Amino acid sequence: MTILEHITQYKKQEVAAAKEALPLKVLGQSPYFDRSCQSLSEALKNSSTGIIAEHKRRSPSKQVINNQAPLPEVVAGYAKAGVSGISILTDTKFFGGSLTDLCLARQTVSLPLLRKDFVVDEYQLYEAKAFGADAVLLIAACLSDAQLETYTTLANTLGLEVLLEIHNAEELERSKDLPVAMMGVNNRNLKTFEVNVAISEALVSMIPEQMVRITESGISDASTVTSLRLEGYQGFLMGEHFMKQQDPGVAANNFIQQLP
Repeated sequence: MTILEHITQYKKQEVAAAKEALPLKVLGQSPYFDRSCQSLSEALKNSSTGIIAEHKRRSPSKQVINNQAPLPEVVAGYAKAGVSGISILTDTKFFGGSLTDLCLARQTVSLPLLRKDFVVDEYQLYEAKAFGADAVLLIAACLSDAQLETYTTLANTLGLEVLLEIHNAEELERSKDLPVAMMGVNNRNLKTFEVNVAISEALVSMIPEQMVRITESGISDASTVTSLRLEGYQGFLMGEHFMKQQDPGVAANNFIQQLP
């Protein structure tokens, strides 16, 4: 069993339990549920940096990254640094995040927020809306064609933008006709967790022009952002490079200052 298969198998059990604890009618009572979402894709189009900074405490590949920096300080620091949006990892078992993190981030900053998790059920889209997200991540490797279509339609109905994540040409081909605002190329192989930025370089020309192109994982220097921007990317999702520093917000600011 691959790491991804292990995560998604556990996630299905987790979601089943969550449905019992917080039924849809309860989620619908959230004060955020009727909130108009902000557009992450438009923020990226109008940004001079395109940085989506991520809050991530740990990961299956790196274990603990930063368990000490308080989330409000991290996201406030990211906002002050001038990022275009913030990604909040809400998976608990493998990444140390939670939906409370998403809600706390929503209370702290006004920037577009991406809920980053392993979506395997429509219920998680309602969760994202109820806890203050503006956009959700859908991972093509986790979902069937029918699920991708159903979840994208539901997300759009809820007012959530979709960042559709792909890892290879086959997943891109399956996903290119979906009505999503953003397509992200993850440079991390979710079966082995190895990282190779060349994946983004190889796939960029295949991404439909109407989608905002985002590159994810393995970005740690300004020159990589510069070269990938020239390739056609408008968004750069970065987490570990910032979070491994004592003050992620300062790290983001220093990185942004290096960009041309």
